[in-house]
Amino acid sequence: MTSTPRDDQLSKRKVYDLRDHEDLFSSEPFTSPKLYKSGVPIGIDFGTSHVRIGLTNQKDPSNVFPTTLSRWRDRKLNKGFTFIGNDVNLDQSVRTQARSPYDGAFITNWDYVEQILDYSFKHAGVSSQGFVDNPVILTEKAGAQVLQRKGFYELLYESYGVKKVAFGIDDLFSYYQNNGKTGIVIGSGNESTHIIPVIDGKGLLAETKRINWGGRQSSNFLSSLIALKYPYFPTKISSNQIDNLVKDFCYVSRNYENELSKALSLDTLETFDITVEAPFTEIEKQQKSEEELARQAEKRKESGRRLQEQAQQKRLEKLIQKEQEFEYFSTVKEKLTFLSKKNQQALLKEENFDDEADFNKYLGNLEKSLKRARNQDVGEDETAEEPSFPLADIPDDELDEAQIKEKRRQKLMRANYEARQRAKREKEEEKLRLEKEAQEDLEWRQSDLQGWIHDRREKLKAIVRKRKDRAKLKEQLNDRKSHAAQLRMKSIASLASDDTSKSSNKRKRATIDNDPNDTFGTNDEDWLIYKDITSIDDEELLEEEETQLIKLEKELLEFDPNFTEEDTYEASYDWRKSTLHLFLRGPRPFNSEDSHEQHQIHLNIERIRVPEVLFQPSIAGLDQAGISEVSESILLDRSQGKGFSGDSYNVLQDIFLTGGQAHFKTFEERLHDDFRSFLPVGAPLKVRSAVDPILDPWRGIAKWSSMSEAENSYLTKQEYDEMGPDYIKEHNLGNASLI
Repeated sequence: MTSTPRDDQLSKRKVYDLRDHEDLFSSEPFTSPKLYKSGVPIGIDFGTSHVRIGLTNQKDPSNVFPTTLSRWRDRKLNKGFTFIGNDVNLDQSVRTQARSPYDGAFITNWDYVEQILDYSFKHAGVSSQGFVDNPVILTEKAGAQVLQRKGFYELLYESYGVKKVAFGIDDLFSYYQNNGKTGIVIGSGNESTHIIPVIDGKGLLAETKRINWGGRQSSNFLSSLIALKYPYFPTKISSNQIDNLVKDFCYVSRNYENELSKALSLDTLETFDITVEAPFTEIEKQQKSEEELARQAEKRKESGRRLQEQAQQKRLEKLIQKEQEFEYFSTVKEKLTFLSKKNQQALLKEENFDDEADFNKYLGNLEKSLKRARNQDVGEDETAEEPSFPLADIPDDELDEAQIKEKRRQKLMRANYEARQRAKREKEEEKLRLEKEAQEDLEWRQSDLQGWIHDRREKLKAIVRKRKDRAKLKEQLNDRKSHAAQLRMKSIASLASDDTSKSSNKRKRATIDNDPNDTFGTNDEDWLIYKDITSIDDEELLEEEETQLIKLEKELLEFDPNFTEEDTYEASYDWRKSTLHLFLRGPRPFNSEDSHEQHQIHLNIERIRVPEVLFQPSIAGLDQAGISEVSESILLDRSQGKGFSGDSYNVLQDIFLTGGQAHFKTFEERLHDDFRSFLPVGAPLKVRSAVDPILDPWRGIAKWSSMSEAENSYLTKQEYDEMGPDYIKEHNLGNASLI
């Protein structure tokens, strides 16, 4: 068995900063008008997350910015401003009002789209006034709705005077950019994931399938997991920060179930757990001088001494009170021995007892309580001489007023002294009893070690069981719907009732003046109810249990070779053995007073759970099949070759990944393993990703725009006026016309 390192032997773990938006303090640049050329197609990848725009004679899009818009009003100037894209992030108050034209995967605010297009064309260098003298190529999703395309047609033709427009599927543009011809395109974007078979460069849209899970849902899922994991996290985590957590630390597991089963082991967490710290303003604590610390320590010491004196005086007063009460009822018990049965009942009734058994039970409990009080340290001064109390026994009629006051003081002092003496005798008797028990225990251990060890283990188990039961009861009482909490409420309700039948057995206390209207506590049933509704943590009982627990564990560690430090009660609650601690705080102890640790998030299981939804959507409550299952269905049942022949074999040689979620590490390896699980042995299989899953759709537009196919795929303004917005020209990389 390998020993775990101590806390002081653990190396310091790397802590990552919780990144916000990368372009938080930079505005969107303008393309130089000199680079603008009239007639060169403008490619626009108008996504739900980002817009990418630029002239297709360039290598990359000139502008990439978020698809967001914020309208902000300056109260001082009494003027409204509109911020778009990265400009939204320049100010916190502007950023909080940012909105998207999309509601899910569909555009619902075309006014926002128009303003974003204004912003796009202006930054792309379009210098013409009131119109755009360039063809426009736009991306859309597979199976895009006609109404979405119609909105873009109306804006581009009627608002910007564009002469011709073409639409294409973003995933197929990316495949085209990466020289794909026949294969299966898996495009996992911001709103959904599409699986598109492609034969000879043309997408088979009739066999295309969609999974309603994308980057936005992944971020929302992680946000929900973190909120559930840290419900009282001190700072708010923004959506941009969540997006960065998904991009930076999540990855696809090659064997999810196996990795999940080992994820929370201490050794695995050393490399698997990621610690991320949210930004916060740290308050520096003022360093106090040594003189000030010394004064505070002396002040605390003096305060503690006074509290000890007060507690000691209180214990003495209670002890005297119990002594007087016990003395009174002992006198009553002596009287009972000389009385007849009838007179005994009369006396017991006068003292408000039900019968002699009730009286004896009360007196026995009082005696036990008195012994416990005597066993406590009452502060006996061994060097003090025996005091004298000359006035204590003199009748009051023989004393003047000053002597009577002194007599009362001496009587109290004598009661104090007698209580101390009795406590001293009790402690000596207890000491002798313990020495005798220790001697008997030693003889037992020497004669029967195994029996002695078994006895100690059973006693230890009983104490641990009591503690666990008490902790379980506390947890149940915190839940007001639990059975234990309901019983407690019933007990409280019975106390609050007007039933006065329990007040008939009111006890007299010889030295205490009770409120005659206070009937609670007059019999044992009241105290049983009281125990039910009061705290289950009796400090006296817990202290006694703790002492006994430590003693038993110390003896077993010394004499039982099979009992080690790992078997102790404290070790069972070590943070290293707490699955909850490992899940929440990683493989390190947690200091709740450390401001840095309070602002830290630990990502472990979430790193593989979020991407796994693509393969098992049921994890997130989505009633759909995963990527591998859908791909298997396409290959086995719906491909043109029917089974593993013809085109089915060809598409296996190019499984292509694109879209924002293609950035997950080991995505290709997981797909390869899953496909191998249902493919025949020896079937050709190749899985690859786009060179740049984010920008390759736009680059595919630029590449396609220079081909002859593009010239025949534009819908001109004249064709739009003649055929209406429902018409679309079909091509290999676009959607099919429904007319």
